Amino acid sequence: MPDTLTDLSSDYDVVVIGGALSGSATATLLLRKNPGVRILIVDKSETLGRRVGEATVEVSAYFLGRVLGLTQYLNEAHISKQGLRFWFANDKVASLDQASEIGPRYLARLPSYQIDRAALDEEVLRRVNEAGATVLRPATVSNIRLATGGMQVLDVKQGDEKRELSARWIVDASGFAAMLARKEGWWKPNNDHPTASAWSRWKGVKDWDGRELTDKFPEWTSVHYGTRGTATNHIIGDGWWSWWIPLKGGDVSVGVVFDQRLVDFPQDGGNIGDRLKTFLNRHPVARELLDGAEYLPEDLNWRKNLAYYSTHFAGDGYTLVGDASAFMDPFYSPGMDWISFTATRAADTITRQRAGEPVTSLLESHNRDLTVSHMRWFDALYRDKYQYLGEYDLLGLAFRLDLSLYYWGVVEPVFNIGEKAYLAPPFSPPSGRVFAALMRTYNRRFARIANRRRQLNALGRMNDRQRMLIPGFTLNRKEIWKLLPLLAEWAKLELKEGWHTWGSARESRTQPAREQAI
Repeated sequence: MPDTLTDLSSDYDVVVIGGALSGSATATLLLRKNPGVRILIVDKSETLGRRVGEATVEVSAYFLGRVLGLTQYLNEAHISKQGLRFWFANDKVASLDQASEIGPRYLARLPSYQIDRAALDEEVLRRVNEAGATVLRPATVSNIRLATGGMQVLDVKQGDEKRELSARWIVDASGFAAMLARKEGWWKPNNDHPTASAWSRWKGVKDWDGRELTDKFPEWTSVHYGTRGTATNHIIGDGWWSWWIPLKGGDVSVGVVFDQRLVDFPQDGGNIGDRLKTFLNRHPVARELLDGAEYLPEDLNWRKNLAYYSTHFAGDGYTLVGDASAFMDPFYSPGMDWISFTATRAADTITRQRAGEPVTSLLESHNRDLTVSHMRWFDALYRDKYQYLGEYDLLGLAFRLDLSLYYWGVVEPVFNIGEKAYLAPPFSPPSGRVFAALMRTYNRRFARIANRRRQLNALGRMNDRQRMLIPGFTLNRKEIWKLLPLLAEWAKLELKEGWHTWGSARESRTQPAREQAI
């Protein structure tokens, strides 16, 4: 394997910018479908580092385990995940056991994982290197010159050496840097979703299932039959939520995401880690878990205005995958699902072009499907969700509706059809319109109900001493009928409370800034 820029060929079939999961996964699929294809992966780092996106859900877990073949590795090197849990509080909650909880009653039926992204990304990159891709790192890419239908040209620098290389295809897997989208003017901030985030990894976070909390809160411990600690726990307040993800070896990834229209994150009081702890300590559940814990000072992160997208996903000679193409929101952990769909579609488009199919129609459907998927995905699931995120009853109903539609519309095809299901991203034409409309409608309604509560100073009335423990879903198509009682519950909510907002002017999405934690 060439180790330096000097050893490289001057041209390749595909150059992948970025060696983390989205780039390595795309290269893996290309090598599998195109024996002998010449692929160069260029990554700027000598060693891939940790990043957000540690929690998989069922669709990304299938992609990692069944498509990329990592099941044994995931079981040995990472943690089996036990669903999602949500924790709420109001001014009546003084301790963890008094907080309202939503989560699974039993262990998960389908596999998903809590993963250390540094370890996972290195493993996928190592495997694709062994499979035949050339890996160059640390090295940087600059001055990309796109040529429709021709050879794409880019400059690659390693140390003091710089060379011009060419490739028929460039795969932009540069993550948040989004090199091509920013360079070509396709990158757009999602101003309808002004979220920000602060995060770190911590040591000494209390064990949700350990003896200390069991002895301290014996009744709280006895109300469920699974494990809380290996779930992705979400501690939630008005306009914000935090993730708590255990990693192999004992570290815990802790971060907060908030809508900047609803929450003011502390600007003073030390570094990001200190301010993150100050913010979270206002919530009694977080305060209990962080008692005695310490953040890793070398692992403090802050990002403002998280949501963005590219107006273009592929052209005749380039394609964008993963975070290089779009990012919506980390709630529900959709990032690796998006990697799964974009990497699969990129590899398919390139493979079919190499086989001689007309590239114009390939690119037309590629751009249409991913554009529509991203637009509907955001609009149906995330737009205005932070308006009601902190309400136990509203989020509990939305979560069950979201989950049932996810299982029936996205998870079931993947497990029953297999890899081909990743060619049709969620909500893509033609059938996605109906489900997007349904989700968009109930999410808007819950946001309006929450905004009325906010105006009446009546938020969080059910955020104490409630338990919503969900039996779970299967992949039986008959599960779709579970929607009916949920829709009936929504109808009752509208008749009881929602009717106050029927026909009224739409509330402003811009709300006064707050700094409340509950």
